[in-house]
Amino acid sequence: MSTQTQPAKASGRFSLSEQLPVTRLGFGTMQLTGPGVWGDPKDPDEAVRVLRRAVELGVDFLDTADSYGPVVAEPLIKKALHPYPEDLVIATKAGFTRSGPGDWEPVGRPEYLRQQAEMSLRHLGLERIPLFQLHRIDPKVPLEDQVGELKLLQDEGKIAHIGLSEVDVDRLEAARAVAEIASVQNLYNLANRSAEKLLDHAEGQGIAFIPWFPLATGELAKPGGPLTALAERHGASPSQLALAWLLRRSPVMLPIPGTSSVAHLEDNVAAAGVELTDEEFAELSDAVA
Repeated sequence: MSTQTQPAKASGRFSLSEQLPVTRLGFGTMQLTGPGVWGDPKDPDEAVRVLRRAVELGVDFLDTADSYGPVVAEPLIKKALHPYPEDLVIATKAGFTRSGPGDWEPVGRPEYLRQQAEMSLRHLGLERIPLFQLHRIDPKVPLEDQVGELKLLQDEGKIAHIGLSEVDVDRLEAARAVAEIASVQNLYNLANRSAEKLLDHAEGQGIAFIPWFPLATGELAKPGGPLTALAERHGASPSQLALAWLLRRSPVMLPIPGTSSVAHLEDNVAAAGVELTDEEFAELSDAVA
C-alpha cells in the first residue's frame, strides 16, 4: 500500500536483523492502561480501536511490556490483532515487578525473566517473541546472568532478538560480550537529550535506538509550548514536529509515541510525512535546548 493509505511507511525502514525489518515510526502501548500504568484502560474498546487503527496506518512495530497494567497491554494487543499480520513485530519487556500505580521495582533474577518470557508468549499468543527487552538492569543480579538468561531463551527459539532499556554505553558493551543486542530503549526526546552519547554509539554499531517518552509526555505538544510557533509556520502540530525531529536525528531511531485516542494516533502517525531541512532541524534543536 502507498504512504497515502499507510502514512507511517513514509518514516522509512530499519532492520533489527536481516530477517526483521520494521517501519521506523512505531507505537508504544503504555498509555493503553489505567492511571499510573496500573489497571485497565478507561475505555477498553477505544484501546482496541487504537491498536487496529495503528496497523491500518502502516505501523508494524509495537512496543509493550508485561508490567504495563500489569498484564493489561499484552492481552489487549492479542485481543485487537491476533491472528497477527505477517509483518507485525511485537517488542515486549520483562524485568520490573509492580505493587501499585507508579511503583516499579527491578527484578532480574534469571528464573523470573524466564517465567515472564513464558507468560508474555501466552498473553500475546506468540510462539516466539520478535524482540524481548530487559526492562531494567537489576543492580542486585550480575548483568551477565540477566543477559545470559535471555541468550538461553534466544537459543531455545523463544525469543528472536534481545534488547536493553535504560543503559549507558559501558553497560551496552558489557551486555554485548554476552549476547548480540539488537536495540536499546532510553528516555530521549527533543527536550531531554541526556542519552545522546548512547544514541551516537548505537548508530555507529547499527543498533536500533527506541526513544521512550518521545513527546515528553505531552509537554512538547501542549498549546503555547516551545514548538507552537514553529508548528504553525510548518502547518503541522507540535507533536508532529517533535517526532519528525527524532526521525531526522538518526537513521537508527525508532520512535514509539503512545496514546489512548485514535485522533491523537492519527496526528502522530502523520509526522512520518513531515520532512525537515537541515536548517529546520537545527532551528528545532535550538528552540528546545
